[in-house]
Amino acid sequence: MVKWNFACVLAPLSLNVVLAVAFQPQAFLTHKMSAQISKRRKFVADGVFRAELNDFFTRELSEEGYSGCDVRVTHARTEIIIRATHTQEVLGEKGRRIRELTALVQKRFKFPENALELYAEKVQYRGLSAIAQCESLRYKLLGGLAVRRACYGVLRFVMESGAKGCEVVVSGKLRAARAKSMKFTDGFMIHSGQPAIDFVDYAVRHVMLRQGVLGIKVKIMKGWDPEGLVGPRKPLPDSVQILEPPIDKIVAEPTSEQREPAVVAQPAPPAEEPAAYAPQQELEQPDAF
Repeated sequence: MVKWNFACVLAPLSLNVVLAVAFQPQAFLTHKMSAQISKRRKFVADGVFRAELNDFFTRELSEEGYSGCDVRVTHARTEIIIRATHTQEVLGEKGRRIRELTALVQKRFKFPENALELYAEKVQYRGLSAIAQCESLRYKLLGGLAVRRACYGVLRFVMESGAKGCEVVVSGKLRAARAKSMKFTDGFMIHSGQPAIDFVDYAVRHVMLRQGVLGIKVKIMKGWDPEGLVGPRKPLPDSVQILEPPIDKIVAEPTSEQREPAVVAQPAPPAEEPAAYAPQQELEQPDAF
């Protein structure tokens, strides 16, 4: 019992220590780790940093079609690549917006001067990005568009972009006072196993309307791409590839060859058989005197 109380006292202290160090990423997001910092605390600090960074960009860049970010750490500085559908709005006029975002992130996480750089990258295939389509559907509903029409528009655009399947779920007070869920599906979708993690892109957003809050879920099933641009490089485990049969050589025009008749050897004549034994002729009668 004493050990349990002691652990309960130490648990919040250790969590506060981890969260306190988590907001100093310059000590963690480096290749050379300090001797006083354990690997477990480093991974926790990196996860907290990325989660708060993603939440900040989701709130600030929702209208610009924010679709995620990547963090690259080098010895000289830390680079953050922001993926969005409208990169010009992220950059702002003469780069003013991106400089403001850089200053906010640098001040919040206490980066040194010139140690942080933000870049904007355009999403190449926004029809295959669940976050981009979720934000698009969110602004359609905020604009007053009917739920069914908005969802079918998202489904059609996703399937035309080359997706294998799509699923859109809208939950809440849609028309009546009673809340319900509406599901719109098209194509092929998997729900379990490791392929569901590799092939399915998933996003959730909330819409604040006058009658209440609507929840939006978008799932996009990507196809197999050997180049890795629009989908995973590995195919599904149960996929079967049928090879084409070999093509036979087709003779365009029949041809004939003139050949001399073959000489057939004549069979040898059969050997003569010996004459059969003739019976003795009757004795001739002597002449009369």
